[in-house]
Amino acid sequence: MASGTLVSRALGFIKTVLITVAIGSVTTVSDVFELANTLPNLIYVLVAGGIFNAVLVPQIIKASRTADDGGADYISRLITLAVLALLGVTAVVVLLAGPIVRTMGTDWSEAQLSLGLTFALFTFPQIFFYGLYTVVGQVLNARGAFGWYMWAPVVNNVVAIAALLVFVQQFGAYAETEHTLQNWSPAKTFWLAAMATVGVATQALVLFWPLRRLGLGLRPKFGWRGIGLSTAARLAGWTLATGILANLAFLTLTKVAAIPTGYRPEYLAMDPPQQIAGVAALNQASMLYSLPHGVIGLSIATVLFNRMAAASTDGDRAGMVSSLSSSLRITGVATVFATVALVVFAGPLGMLFSGGVPSAGAVIGQVITVIAVGAPFMSVSFMLGRAFYAQEDARTPFLVQVGVALFTVVSALLIWSFVPPHLIVFAVAGCYAAQNVLSALIYHVVLVRRIGDYDVARIVDAHTRILVASLLAGAVGALALFLLGGYDPAGFPWTNQLTAIATVAVGGTVMGIAYLGALKLCRVRELDSLVRPLLARLGR
Repeated sequence: MASGTLVSRALGFIKTVLITVAIGSVTTVSDVFELANTLPNLIYVLVAGGIFNAVLVPQIIKASRTADDGGADYISRLITLAVLALLGVTAVVVLLAGPIVRTMGTDWSEAQLSLGLTFALFTFPQIFFYGLYTVVGQVLNARGAFGWYMWAPVVNNVVAIAALLVFVQQFGAYAETEHTLQNWSPAKTFWLAAMATVGVATQALVLFWPLRRLGLGLRPKFGWRGIGLSTAARLAGWTLATGILANLAFLTLTKVAAIPTGYRPEYLAMDPPQQIAGVAALNQASMLYSLPHGVIGLSIATVLFNRMAAASTDGDRAGMVSSLSSSLRITGVATVFATVALVVFAGPLGMLFSGGVPSAGAVIGQVITVIAVGAPFMSVSFMLGRAFYAQEDARTPFLVQVGVALFTVVSALLIWSFVPPHLIVFAVAGCYAAQNVLSALIYHVVLVRRIGDYDVARIVDAHTRILVASLLAGAVGALALFLLGGYDPAGFPWTNQLTAIATVAVGGTVMGIAYLGALKLCRVRELDSLVRPLLARLGR
């Protein structure tokens, strides 16, 4: 799973870099497209994502264990219901595309709103395919076929990369030919927005091949009375409420982050012109800081969730605690190091997504530095939350989310009211990190009250050792960056995107080697557990 996610994220990096090559990074068109292309995923998660991710797996595992047909009838009816619901939601959202874009585009001009609506009409159908991908993927996960769910996004990224290469070939790179509101064309919309949706659709449809290989004989089935969906419905209600709270709060932050786009012409007209970070810069930084969780944390949590759900079903508290403890410790080996690495190499990483403009790269790098602090807490919060879902308790995560959502909304309102436009995205990035810390702390307190000690002392000891090792490696990485000219505005890393890639590759390798040595020095035993599956694969 981690290998599939890693390949997907690597291709996602390439896709994001190509987007900045095609339409720039800290530009109006890039912000408008980023908002339109991000909203489908946010809206999907808002109305259905939590239900599919947290509720389906335990119910499918139960049906597979107790039903004579291996759960085939139950799964068929569940998928049919999910697909119908997704079609309805997608249709409603597409019809409301205009009001949604106008609501999210705070202080945008009519030209910006018009282009945003055009993009939205092409990208909003992604909601259906995101849902279809999740539903089919969770069926595969529940049946132990984990790899396909993580590898399918590779296809999505390949399609998007091919389309962006065609875009650059036909219309030119942003550095050579600026793509603005005034010279935008329907052909550009097709290769940028429409093909993005084709990629998401392909990601979903490719999963039907491994689904068929399960041999369950799944087919559309209607009639949902008397098949045991009451438990799923009860959990879904709480999970839906949790998702709505979390994502309304997140949408509030996204709306606030869109404010600088409307002020960009004003800042670019200054002497000298001033770069102002917008939605695109925030999402690029967010993609980087969530990478450790996506590659390592989510892969471990997927297996962890199945084990915890099975242990909870069997009343095995020790088994659940053991799985949770080991997963938190192993994940920390990657996430804590990644946080330090993101801070050390924030400048060159920002340059990667700058479209070749050093001043834009510097602004993105500053956003990365602020948001990176929340990376380890994202995985910790996610795993602690899954401990409750494994016990079929969706109410507690809802209550936790109430507290986090209140914090987020209040923070968004304060940022909107008091922070000047050029600092808004930095404040939003700080809020991202802070809400992950707050969520992890609340989950910890509630979980201790629920099940008692879950090996907390051992987890804290492991993370302390990992932090020390990461800081030692970070010092080596900072020295390597200094020698490469990273702290000089005219230095090698700031020449272009290729030199930034070379800097990250060389400096990151040096820092990675130093980290391995520091882990041995600090006696971090979790490293062996993290790399054992990889070494086994290589040995084979």
